[in-house]
Amino acid sequence: VLLLVDAFEGPMPQTKFVLKKSLDLHLKPIVVINKIDRPNSRPHEIVDQTFDLFGELNATDEQLDFPIVFASGKEGRATLDLDDEAVDMKPLMDTIIHRVLPPVADPEQPFQMLVTILDYDSYIGRIAVGRIVHGEVRVADPVTLVKRGGEVVRAKVTKILAYQGLARVECDYAQAGDIISLAGISDVRVGETITSPEHPVALPTVNIDEPTISMNFSHNTSPLSGKDGGRFLTSRHIRERLAHEAMMNVGIKVEEADGGERFTVSGRGELHLAILIETMRREGYELEVSPPKVIFKHVDGEVLEPIEEVVIEVDAGYQGAVIEALGNRRADMRNMQVSAVGTIRIEFLVASRALMGFRNELLMMTRGTGVMSQIFFEYQPFKGEVPRRSVGVQISQSAGSAVAYALWKLQDRGEILIHPGDPLYEGMILGISNKGKDMVVNAIREKKLTNIRASGADDAIHLIRPREMTLEFALEFIEDEELVEITPKHIRLRKRHLTDNDRRAVRSAMNR
Repeated sequence: VLLLVDAFEGPMPQTKFVLKKSLDLHLKPIVVINKIDRPNSRPHEIVDQTFDLFGELNATDEQLDFPIVFASGKEGRATLDLDDEAVDMKPLMDTIIHRVLPPVADPEQPFQMLVTILDYDSYIGRIAVGRIVHGEVRVADPVTLVKRGGEVVRAKVTKILAYQGLARVECDYAQAGDIISLAGISDVRVGETITSPEHPVALPTVNIDEPTISMNFSHNTSPLSGKDGGRFLTSRHIRERLAHEAMMNVGIKVEEADGGERFTVSGRGELHLAILIETMRREGYELEVSPPKVIFKHVDGEVLEPIEEVVIEVDAGYQGAVIEALGNRRADMRNMQVSAVGTIRIEFLVASRALMGFRNELLMMTRGTGVMSQIFFEYQPFKGEVPRRSVGVQISQSAGSAVAYALWKLQDRGEILIHPGDPLYEGMILGISNKGKDMVVNAIREKKLTNIRASGADDAIHLIRPREMTLEFALEFIEDEELVEITPKHIRLRKRHLTDNDRRAVRSAMNR
């Protein structure tokens, strides 16, 4: 495994995550210090930080004796010593050849292959991808699938696909050490073992991290459904797409609710689910999703919640505001240091639910200069309540097209999130309310005209450019009774209950 570390930023939370995984698998990483061409790079300091990270993760003496390659991927050159001129990538290739041991594979033993990736083809179905650990396999050979629970399933190989560069080619035979794709095994999943029928022994499985965040997906029920070029609009379409995703993506879990009209989708983080939503949007799906919710665990009568390790890098003038903001969210500060260029790097442990909405708050308080990285750390006891969204929203009173004059009058009450001419419907969120409570507003009213001649010129309409509505902002911003409407062309915010009377009835029922 190659551990790629930025010569300026150093080890990040994601660096720690992938390194821990590789050390747990008893691999010996090759450390590549990349971007040495950057003016502010500090490769020697980064090497020391990387060594400390190895020690923090309890690396063995052999793993601590890692080779170091200094490289510039942009310029395509590498060197083993910064005093030597870097010409090409040959030093990196030589290090891989000399330090990475060949796989232990015996073609004489019975066939065994651990499934590491799944693929899908509309013609041949599910495809299992992995490396043959022992033995050999041919097309039409009978095989046995050993599932995680020990269940044994018989199957037959219908196709073998090998890799030549980036291309996948069909072949009749493969042996130990080859990385191949097998077709013909319909119910295979990642972590299961494909073996010969005479030797149904499973290989050690790879532990799969449990989901920490869940969201509800459902078909788009807004009045604008089907008007944005969506091709897949029904619950049946969404069910089939999510079932396919759960089959291919081992980190995704899908459960049906409300008779199949709603789907609870769980993943390893907000970004994990956001990538799925964006992929579906680009494929032509229309859907609406609820705010992300953390998945709690109950162990020995105690409630545990997911904790994330967060690294924030800001200019020196903003460190106090960042520490105060995360302190209010019950974060524990672990470390703070000044980087070589004068920025402040602060490390925290924060509950996942406390981070929801913080990324946008960080950008606002640092004027867009703050950088935040986060990664799952562990489950810890419940940290207590955290502050919720401090602002309200402006809700459209009726359907129509947004009018510039009306938006001009409304922007004094808070930030507007739509453009003039955008379609509106009752219950759609069109802006933020600075008062901290929701407001029902009229954004389609025109300026009244009279036959009285004004003594002066009309006031010019100056609209503040609304922020770009991104999926990340939408998911972080919405509260429990709100939804994100997602179509191929637009991302909108809306109330779960569109009419004001329905929302009042729900509030009354909750207060009883």
